[in-house]
Amino acid sequence: MANSDRSTASGNYASSGSSGSEEYSQISKLEFSEDEAALIARMYNLIGKRWALIAGRIPGRTAEEIEKYWTSRFSTSE
Repeated sequence: MANSDRSTASGNYASSGSSGSEEYSQISKLEFSEDEAALIARMYNLIGKRWALIAGRIPGRTAEEIEKYWTSRFSTSE
């Protein structure tokens, strides 16, 4: 049943045109595994906002994705 749910979800995005596909891509890229989140937190504590260095430790992630993830989860209003 899980496969049918996935195909339905992807079918909905595919039928909505390229903007829906791009939206799905952005959502999935901002989803980080627990291991990735833990690594980002450890690296941030060690080296700060050096997103490119952090991204270099996580295959398939860009500095921009890491920064967006971090600021969306842990931004402070200073």
